[in-house]
Amino acid sequence: MKIKTLIIEDNENNMYLTSFLLANNDHEVHQAFDGQEGVEMARKILPDLILLDIQLPKMNGYDVARALRADSALESTPIVAITSYAMPGDKEKALKSGCNGYIKKPIDPDTFISEIEGYLGDS
Repeated sequence: MKIKTLIIEDNENNMYLTSFLLANNDHEVHQAFDGQEGVEMARKILPDLILLDIQLPKMNGYDVARALRADSALESTPIVAITSYAMPGDKEKALKSGCNGYIKKPIDPDTFISEIEGYLGDS
């Protein structure tokens, strides 16, 4: 069974790379290009995993994570921040807003799938 994964990312190159890697590793990929669209799509498709950029148009990733955590249908869905924000405190801020994990960009294609699937548990 495919893992339903929502990627919320506004950069087309990053979206392409993560989508490609996921699609080739048994993920059913859904895409949103801004924070507001990401929240709406998550509520509609109820994904198994959400990959979330922090720097997004319309609604930043921190606000997206908080909105998703406030929705009872999504409160336990794993959310992994994938971001170029790498300053001290950024990881903590992402985790505090509701993310389960944090991966710095640029992602490593060789380890990306195993990194994110670590957040899926036994699914």
